[in-house]
Amino acid sequence: MNKIKMLVLDIDGTIFKKDYTATDRVKNTLKKLCDNGVKVVLCTGRMYAATKSIAEELSLNTPVICYQGGLVKNFCSDDTTLWERTMNPALALDVIRELKKRKIFFNIYINDELMVEEDSPLIRQYVDARNLSYKIIGNCENIDFTGLNKILAIDDDTELIENLQKEMAEKYKGKLYVIRSTPRFCEFSNPDATKGNAVRFLAELWNIKQEEIMACGDQDNDIEMLLAAGVKVAMGNATEDLKKIADYVTDTVDNDGVVCAVAKYIGEEYAF
Repeated sequence: MNKIKMLVLDIDGTIFKKDYTATDRVKNTLKKLCDNGVKVVLCTGRMYAATKSIAEELSLNTPVICYQGGLVKNFCSDDTTLWERTMNPALALDVIRELKKRKIFFNIYINDELMVEEDSPLIRQYVDARNLSYKIIGNCENIDFTGLNKILAIDDDTELIENLQKEMAEKYKGKLYVIRSTPRFCEFSNPDATKGNAVRFLAELWNIKQEEIMACGDQDNDIEMLLAAGVKVAMGNATEDLKKIADYVTDTVDNDGVVCAVAKYIGEEYAF
């Protein structure tokens, strides 16, 4: 078995439980991996501001992948942008009009700033759970969309979000990447802004082979990430589609499934 040199991890539902915390066991395992030269990379749909604080909390020393792969930044030195793929402004405006027509609430992210047209319990719940700030901008159709990282549609009706993703993925096929990141979230971004592309970018930068990469995730937006890895791990709480492509289905996030996977594929000495 090839030695794993790069461990790529989704955050929510993979290392973070529903209360948005990682256990000490997970933290200790990741720290020991870093101390022994394994590149531990967070790979998330979250914005950079939210991801950076998590990487710091976990004592990581590698760049982070944000916005489903739309942004890779070197948080541990000078915040250098290593890779970025933003949305086409005209397509962004078209998506926004579609969402408004359907009366679906949405967040927009421009140059890593979170904006909404109006206040709502949905945005307050979202930011409170992630310790984020947001800006209320009113009608966003006349603002400059240059540097738009992504659009996030939110609704408590999970069937509505599932149908939205299917319809919009077909409508914008080849033009936008449209994916569900949770049952309540549908995300729109640059077609090249996938977790898999960002993982391959870092692997090439570090001269790491695919078989030396292990990836762990739990949602459909992690499919591309797992496909970029040699060892594909789905959490026990993962979607059925993700489990289908995985080499191994580990325990759930509540039972530190990432630690179990690390013990199996990297070494039991890392599992506390």
